[in-house]
Amino acid sequence: MAREGERSERGGERGDRGRGRRDRNEDREQSEIVDKLVAINRVAKVVKGGKNFAFAALVVVGDQKGRIGYGHGKAREVPEAIRKATEEAKKSMVRVPLREGRTLHHDTHGRWGAGKVIMRSAPAGTGVIAGGPMRAVFDVLGIRDVVAKSTGSSNPYNMVRATVDALKRQASPRQIASKRGLKVQDIIARRTDGSGNAEVA
Repeated sequence: MAREGERSERGGERGDRGRGRRDRNEDREQSEIVDKLVAINRVAKVVKGGKNFAFAALVVVGDQKGRIGYGHGKAREVPEAIRKATEEAKKSMVRVPLREGRTLHHDTHGRWGAGKVIMRSAPAGTGVIAGGPMRAVFDVLGIRDVVAKSTGSSNPYNMVRATVDALKRQASPRQIASKRGLKVQDIIARRTDGSGNAEVA
């Protein structure tokens, strides 16, 4: 009986140790996440006695290594609205394949409601050529070279959602190769530089 008790205690210790390791990994992931406040506005609800004012916040989060999420929060106070938006954004994070960890694999476009965006991959040193909400998304995602343009609504909510929609359309050569049953080398496009030499993308 004593041995069984010792075993159960040891098993409990191992379980606690494993749980502690998981918690540490989660804490490390949380600490690596960067968040940016994109927009905050005051909203009003008309009730019988007058108006109830609150604040709505739009936040984007990312690990600057290819993961992105966005969230919307509403509360009576600004800090609480931002906290709610950040929590929602962390739950909705998705992974986006990046080329060399700095730019897009291919040109793409996205749409959400009246928001329309166009994004193009760019060579090293170009920088982030984008404005407003799109720049915030690229910063937390970790993209360093991109050319982007919004051709629709300037509403930050529609722009962020359209940008994330475009990023979800990204596919790496490895993903395409596995779908088509080909080699990665067969998928990678050859680009021509200024001298006319073929350059592997």
